[in-house]
Amino acid sequence: MKQSTIEKRPRRARRTRPARTSWARRVVVTAVAAASVTGVAVNVPASASVYQSCTLSTCADGSSAAKIWASKGWPSSSGWYSWPDGLYNYTGGVFQNREGQLASGVSYHEYDVYSRAKGAHRDAYRIIHASTGKVYFSPDHYSNFYLLPN
Repeated sequence: MKQSTIEKRPRRARRTRPARTSWARRVVVTAVAAASVTGVAVNVPASASVYQSCTLSTCADGSSAAKIWASKGWPSSSGWYSWPDGLYNYTGGVFQNREGQLASGVSYHEYDVYSRAKGAHRDAYRIIHASTGKVYFSPDHYSNFYLLPN
């Protein structure tokens, strides 16, 4: 009796595709590469997002909060402070000005605009008090600064 032998072929190794890079990452890499090849550089001046007046509807809230913080002597240590409406407001202490958007050589402190229950999460609205006496309002967590009148 003759046995038939079936020849088994070795299995092919599966090909694995490299992970695809997201479109956003591709765009960023392409832009950086193009800028480095062409020598194009973008310089944004330090005062690009500092406005000398405030016409936003929320600027009135910033001015009102600034007056209350001024009546408290612009506290320099971070913490919760009682507010006239029976709630609390927070000061984060020193504002570092890391992005250099405000004048250098000046010290700054940050204060919240809107009061809330003690310990509640902070929102994006801030007041920045400079050692020069200038007061800025930022409705978007330091992306823009609006000079408030004294």
